[in-house]
Amino acid sequence: MISYLEFEKPVAALEARIAELRETAQGGDIDITSEIRRLENKSAELLASTYRALTPWQKTQVARHPARPHFKDYVSRIFTDFMPLGGDRLYGEDQAIIGGFAKLAPEFGGQRVMVIGHEKGHDTQSRIRHNFGMGKPEGYRKAIRLMEMASRFGLPVVTLVDTSGAFPGVEAEERGQAEAIARSTEACLALGVPMVATIVGEGGSGGAVALASAERVLMLEHAVYSVISPEGCASILWRTSEKAADAAEAMKVTAQDLHGLGVIDRIVREPVGGAHRDPEATCVTLGNAISEELGGLIGKSADELRNLRAERFLRIGA
Repeated sequence: MISYLEFEKPVAALEARIAELRETAQGGDIDITSEIRRLENKSAELLASTYRALTPWQKTQVARHPARPHFKDYVSRIFTDFMPLGGDRLYGEDQAIIGGFAKLAPEFGGQRVMVIGHEKGHDTQSRIRHNFGMGKPEGYRKAIRLMEMASRFGLPVVTLVDTSGAFPGVEAEERGQAEAIARSTEACLALGVPMVATIVGEGGSGGAVALASAERVLMLEHAVYSVISPEGCASILWRTSEKAADAAEAMKVTAQDLHGLGVIDRIVREPVGGAHRDPEATCVTLGNAISEELGGLIGKSADELRNLRAERFLRIGA
């Protein structure tokens, strides 16, 4: 069952009416097929027009949709032979950031890679286990370990970013959260193998940049990427989170804005109504995009790749 967002209420009302008519048609003698088809077309048109005109705040809500695909969903469809690797060899295991050896599925070229990303979880129990995708220092140090391993074995790195930000708790600060994020960002920039990062949901602050400092940065159509959440920005500027919609507008958090600014390199289209309405189609589109981007990077020397990264980040805001 689809969970509707506030701005989708007109679509929800139409789809509820269609469901009622279908139920009536099953037990009645009157043929209402044409009416059902008319309402289905109307609903599809309304959904498409709604998503063509989403505001930055509405896109933020879509990026946070509870049914939106997460790391494990993408790994299960885009990759094969995934072998998760745990622990940072310093403190412990962090379930908010997951990574390991994998291969792109045959239809996406079958390239061996190291895949790393944030996992938010789908229900209460899994969200608590994965700390809602908010990485702790040991998570970022694990990511560094895996990136260094990828370099050693000559494997491209693919990252899937989806976090509201790194975990801000006292224990994370005690274990060196800022240093771990900085080192992870440094590890991305120093990689001697190709790296492709994709913002698949929320790209929040340094917690996202630490896994997204790649030579090619992709972003799903309705994902968001920002230095702080709209609510956090509104709380600082206006002393109230009720101005979050205004903050989202001013911060240029959408894929379309960021592509224009040169912060990201490519927008990956989502199905009409967002990735949560058709996760399978989203995975296919994203898998093809990752495969194409890797294809353009494989074969380049370590120095060429590092120079590409340096050039793309120095161009931002120039």
